[in-house]
Amino acid sequence: MAALTRLFRSTTTTQNAAASFIHRSLTTAAATQSVTPRIDPKGRNVQWVFLGCPGVGKGTYASRLSALLGVPHIATGDLVREELSSSGPLSKQLEEIVNQGKLVSDEIIINLLSKRLEAGEAKGESGFILDGFPRTVRQAEILNEVTDIDLVVNLKLPENVLMEKCLGRRICSQCGKNFNVASINVKGENGNPDISMAPLLPPSNCVSKLITRSDDTEAIVSERLRIYNEKSQPVEDFYRGLGKLMVFDLPGGIPESLPKLLEALNLDENEDKRSATA
Repeated sequence: MAALTRLFRSTTTTQNAAASFIHRSLTTAAATQSVTPRIDPKGRNVQWVFLGCPGVGKGTYASRLSALLGVPHIATGDLVREELSSSGPLSKQLEEIVNQGKLVSDEIIINLLSKRLEAGEAKGESGFILDGFPRTVRQAEILNEVTDIDLVVNLKLPENVLMEKCLGRRICSQCGKNFNVASINVKGENGNPDISMAPLLPPSNCVSKLITRSDDTEAIVSERLRIYNEKSQPVEDFYRGLGKLMVFDLPGGIPESLPKLLEALNLDENEDKRSATA
């Protein structure tokens, strides 16, 4: 995947061509209905992308499918947090960006992702599920030039549910596992169904060690959602125009949503469900 870095470095000289390509894609997408690709991933290394607002659960669902399909789950958010915890040259710059609720620049994200893909390639990894990338049309264009994405799964939840989920997130400072203390019961409006999500509580040995992420405040989450919504629609349209976008409205928490997501992905066999929910 060294090509990812090389291509990014060359984009400054090809932006006019890229802009023309993106314009054609978006023009086509405007007249194209959202499709639901049905892909049988058995016997192959899938290359999927998971999109969705902060807090929607991209990482949770992507990691379950990663284990089921035997491909790495690569979350750019995790790559950023790993860099933040290091003493690398980007750590201070990233800390300021994240604490302000801003999106990390294309240059930084692509640099981190390129290093991760190259490391995986060296270990013999093939296939992947990307989580948190691409976030802009420019990133989608770069990714489209270097690899053939099979499917883009766009997870959706109402914004008030997303806010509750983000404010309820907790991390165990000892084991590093993620939990959520929010108990969500939101009445549906305008014909939309009710949404209920039980909390994902920690075991007793983690309770006293729970911490809240520094960027999980109401002000920062609101800003992150605003920025994401502003940037996400063109990305959705880009992949819709390529016939690769599957929009999935989450009906509830993992017990309600995962079986339906597996079915939508043509992974509804009993043994697959048992593996993914284990």
